[in-house]
Amino acid sequence: MSFTADRLLLFGATGDLAQRMLLPSLCALHADNLIAPELRIIGTARSDFDDDGYRNFAREALTRFLPDFRKGAIESFLPRLSYQVLDATQAGSFITLSDEIGTIDKGMAIFLSTAPSLFEPTIAGLTQAGLTGERVRIGLEKPLGTCLESSREINDAVASAFPEDRIFRIDHYLGKETVQNLLALRFANIMFEPLWNAAHIDHVQITIAETVGLESRAGYYDGAGALRDMVQNHLLQLLCIMAMEPPASGDPDAVRDEKLKVLRSLRPIRGADVTSKTVRGQYKSGAANGAPVPGYLEETDIPGTSTTETFVAIKAEIDSWRWAGVPFYLRTGKRLQERLTELVVTFDEVPHSVFEAPPPSEAANQLVIQLQPEESITLTILAKSPGEAMRLKPVNLNLDLGETFKVKVLDAYERLLMDIVKGNLTLFMRRDELDAAWRWIDPIREGWAEFEERPKLYTAGSWGPAASSALLGRDGFAWHEEQ
Repeated sequence: MSFTADRLLLFGATGDLAQRMLLPSLCALHADNLIAPELRIIGTARSDFDDDGYRNFAREALTRFLPDFRKGAIESFLPRLSYQVLDATQAGSFITLSDEIGTIDKGMAIFLSTAPSLFEPTIAGLTQAGLTGERVRIGLEKPLGTCLESSREINDAVASAFPEDRIFRIDHYLGKETVQNLLALRFANIMFEPLWNAAHIDHVQITIAETVGLESRAGYYDGAGALRDMVQNHLLQLLCIMAMEPPASGDPDAVRDEKLKVLRSLRPIRGADVTSKTVRGQYKSGAANGAPVPGYLEETDIPGTSTTETFVAIKAEIDSWRWAGVPFYLRTGKRLQERLTELVVTFDEVPHSVFEAPPPSEAANQLVIQLQPEESITLTILAKSPGEAMRLKPVNLNLDLGETFKVKVLDAYERLLMDIVKGNLTLFMRRDELDAAWRWIDPIREGWAEFEERPKLYTAGSWGPAASSALLGRDGFAWHEEQ
């Protein structure tokens, strides 16, 4: 059923995500007139606020996290907000919440950003209070489980109240403009499709690097680690978009069908393979942004014996006709040298060079899609260097999205929140995708445990353990920044 919600209910409305991302994104959408004037936003959490108290709380968060050029919209945005104290473990709280929300005849969207342990009682409370009807859809913020079994428990609870076409599982990387431009790059330009296969591509790298440490997430992160926190969702979703077949149409399920095929084609990494195809790391003390920072085991609320990984590198292989023999190297970590998310496609060399001078040692043709800190697409080609001799030199063709289109690019959460309100499922994970991702991830964790694969230490401010470079070096490759 197609409808645009005129109520948005935020669970966890006083949490870190709400302050840093959700409220600023909603205020930006308000400033750009991208949400209807009648959309009402109801926040709920355990914090003891009334409406005015929550608006003051939101004002402080927006003043801190909203860009300066947006701050003029804060006061006109705040009247959209109201608040209801709620304890998800108390069924009676949801009746009071229902009274606060009022009629939802025109439709309501729910954004659930709470501890996973509260998912089941929250869904039960919403159901009891009549807040799960056919004109209600729900957005789920990760983590959605810690393994396939726990993920299924959460999804079973949600599915008891909401059909799949009204469940929006969020991976905020899919909301980034450049990720969607990758779809356009692949499927709207005939020049790339003939080359997008094992016959012409040497290897692919996908990196999500962070300079920050734990910030305020120690309790969650030490129980999750980089594999669950980043690889299971963000990195695998980026891999799917890089490797998927052209969908039959732009329909959400057509796109998600093709992503699912990629996940199901990933070669399992089991048993002893984890020692040769994966690298675990954990940062020790070093420097970030020119200042000393503690090691992971010295962080507040982290046990001194923790073996949680803060870095993962994986050699992934896809058993399909298109990708057989092409390694996909995945890498993510905290306290790395740069904040960077990029996808690097290295093409094969020409089969025969007609030039006497040897080609440069750098990769001749590369496509680099950068998602952060800037959103850009760069294609490296070989050109003749000026002078008499025929000497070739790599040159870059650059597309800076912001500079090219001269418009503000929507933040990932801005787009995803707008899509939940309007009901566009394209950028959200389907349940069978989530199951397939966990099926691939769980054997890696089990292999680490079986072979007692402890994290290798790396200095904060570096690019991770030396074993990460060796992972590619054994195949004759190097990470992009090492080339």
